[in-house]
Amino acid sequence: MRALAASVLAACGLIASACGGAGSGNGAATGQAAPATADTAQGPARQETTPAEQSPGKQSPPKAKPLEGKVIVLDPGHNGNNYRHPEIINRPVDVLTEKKACDTTGTSTNNGFSEAAFTWDVSTRLAKILRERGATVKLTRSNNTGVGPCITERAAIGNKAGADAAISIHADGAGPKDHGFHVIMPKKINGPVDKVVDKSSRLGIDVRDAYRKGTGIPYSTYIGKNALDYRKDLGGLNLSTVPKIFIETGNMRNAGDAAKLSSPAFRQRIAVALANGLQHYLGT
Repeated sequence: MRALAASVLAACGLIASACGGAGSGNGAATGQAAPATADTAQGPARQETTPAEQSPGKQSPPKAKPLEGKVIVLDPGHNGNNYRHPEIINRPVDVLTEKKACDTTGTSTNNGFSEAAFTWDVSTRLAKILRERGATVKLTRSNNTGVGPCITERAAIGNKAGADAAISIHADGAGPKDHGFHVIMPKKINGPVDKVVDKSSRLGIDVRDAYRKGTGIPYSTYIGKNALDYRKDLGGLNLSTVPKIFIETGNMRNAGDAAKLSSPAFRQRIAVALANGLQHYLGT
């Protein structure tokens, strides 16, 4: 999530058996006489109907989708063209505890795979999974070719949606020897987030556990305790009135983490793990 200088970041693209039996009435097989009916005595064997055809009103109802009725907001960190518009993303905004830049460029792997492209790809994969499970999903940006929105606007999108849960997806840009993932949760600041701090903490722990289980990426070696970090300087959290967390899915500057985050197949694993964490939280 750590920003690179907007003037030097290169543009990065991600481009992201039931069948009816024939009743012959042949009693020889059992040693009993077959009943003499018009069907068995003369014509071809009568085709039996399936249970569904016999009593359609007794069919089992379709299994309910586990996230039916839930609203989830996904916030793919940064945006693909942020680096082109420092006049926009460097504009200070009020996050209640301080003034911060509207947004940042994000980081990238040493091979040039940008955090913005990574977060967009994971978020679109995650949105698809969540929708298949019945959730209503909203994203804070609609592509990876735009600018922003500001961190204050990202929080407002989740609030307006009345989200049951919101998650901001990132990847870190720490030192090359640092590795692992961590989850960031809000602190009380005498502000709008205070009423959802406890719920956000539960959300963070559920997502942490599912992410570790689903991806195998270890807890961060450089931030937080057991991959949990509590902060009061992030506008996306401070201004949220719905349960919300950030996740730094790995360190893009670490060769091992970067190799995983650069893999489309592994990004699908990340998306599934995050979906499982959100589902566990929303089901409790």
